[in-house]
Amino acid sequence: MINILHAPDFQQSQRLRLNTLIRLRWLAIVGQSLTVLVVAYGLKFPLPVSLCFALIACSAWMNLLLTFRYPAAHRLTPLSAFAILTFDSLQLAGLLYMTGGLTNPFSVLVTVPVVISAASLPLRLTAVLGALVMMAASLLVFFHLPLPWHEGAPLEVPFIYVAGMWMAVFSSIAFTAIYAFRVAEEARLLANALAATELVLQREQHLSALDGLAAAAAHELGTPLATIALVAKEMEKALGADPKYREDVTLLRSQSERCREILKRLTSLSSEGEAHLSRLPLTSLVEEVTAPHRDFGIQIRLRPGERIGPEPVGRRNPGVIYGLGNLVENAVDFARKSVTIRWSWDEAAVTFSIIDDGPGFPAEIIDRIGEPYMSTRQGTEAGGGLGLGLFIAKTLLERSGATLDFRNSSGLGEGAIVQIAWPRSVFLNPEQASTTMFDTA
Repeated sequence: MINILHAPDFQQSQRLRLNTLIRLRWLAIVGQSLTVLVVAYGLKFPLPVSLCFALIACSAWMNLLLTFRYPAAHRLTPLSAFAILTFDSLQLAGLLYMTGGLTNPFSVLVTVPVVISAASLPLRLTAVLGALVMMAASLLVFFHLPLPWHEGAPLEVPFIYVAGMWMAVFSSIAFTAIYAFRVAEEARLLANALAATELVLQREQHLSALDGLAAAAAHELGTPLATIALVAKEMEKALGADPKYREDVTLLRSQSERCREILKRLTSLSSEGEAHLSRLPLTSLVEEVTAPHRDFGIQIRLRPGERIGPEPVGRRNPGVIYGLGNLVENAVDFARKSVTIRWSWDEAAVTFSIIDDGPGFPAEIIDRIGEPYMSTRQGTEAGGGLGLGLFIAKTLLERSGATLDFRNSSGLGEGAIVQIAWPRSVFLNPEQASTTMFDTA
C-alpha cells in the first residue's frame, strides 16, 4: 500500500524558489548599474545618477534582506512571490520615469516580471500584475523626465512613436505571458501525471510482492512455531493426566499444529506457484485483464487472431497488467453492448487489440489521446474523468516497449480501437528482459 505521507507535494513543488528571484534581481542590479554609469559617465548625458542609484540600492537592500531572512531553498507562497515581483515592476518603472519613460529603449524590460509570474504563479495573480504594469506603462507615456541626450540638443520623440512603444509593451506582455503560462502549465501537468504514474506503479509492484512476503513470513515463523509445538508436546506428556491443565494443554498443542499447517500451505503456495505467478502466457494475461470487468452489463468477447509459433510467455509485469486493465475498463465504460478483445502473435510482433461499439473518439482530440488531463469523456457523461488514467496506462505500456495506436473503427460513432503491439525483437533481447513483458516460451 502506498504511504500517502510520502506522496509528492504537487503544490509545494510548483512554488517559485526565492533563490531564483534573488539571482535574477542581482543580475538586474548589475545591468542597471552598468547602464547608468555608461550613460552618465561614458556618454556624458545628463542623468539623475543619485536618484537612479537610490532605486537600485532599494533593490539590493531587498535582496540582502531576503537572503539573510530565508534559507536558499525556501519556496515562496504565490502571494509572497507576487509581492516581490510587484516591487521589481515598480522599481523598474521608477527608473524608466527618470530616464525618459517609454522613449527609453530599455522600457520593454517591464515585461520581465510578468513573464516570471506567468511561468510560476496562478493566472489571476499574473493578470493583476500585468494590469499593474500596463497602468504604469500608460502613466510613463505622459509623465517622465526627458530621455538622457546631448546637452543643448534635446531629443524630441514623436507621440506616435511613443504610442507604438506602448503598443509593443502591451503586445509583449500579452504574448509572452500567455506563452509562458501555457508552457509552464503543461510542464506542471506532465510532472504531476508522471508522479501519479509512479505511485500507481509502486502500488502494483507492492501488490505483486505479497506472495514473496508471505513466503518470507512462513520461513521466519517456522522456527519459533516449531519450538512452541515441541514445548506444547512435552507439556502434554507431563500434564496430560492432570484434569486442571489437560484441556488447555491439548488446545495449545492443537492450535500450534494448526498454525504449522497454515504456514506449510503458504510455503507450498509460494514454491509451487512461483513459476506461474512470475511468468504469464499471453492467453492468461488476456483473461486476467478482462475478468474484473465482466459483471457490468457489457459483453466481453475474446477473439484470438493469427498465431504463428509458440505462445509468448512473459514475466508478470504489474505496469503492463494495470495498463491493459485500464484500457479494457475504459472500453467497457463507453461501450453500448459489447467489447471485443483480440490478440495475436507471429515471428515479428505480439499484438493486443481492444474494440468497443461505443461512440468512438471525438475527432477534435483523437490526435491528443494519452496526454495528461486530456479526457475523452464529455461533461454530461456519467463517470467523466480527467484523462489521467489513460495517460498512466499509455506511459506504463510504453515503458514495457509497446507502441499504442488509438483510432476509430470506420468513423465517429462506430466504435473505437486501441491496439498495443510489442516487437518480438524486444522480447528476445536478454539485456531488456527485465523491462519487457514477453519472451518466447
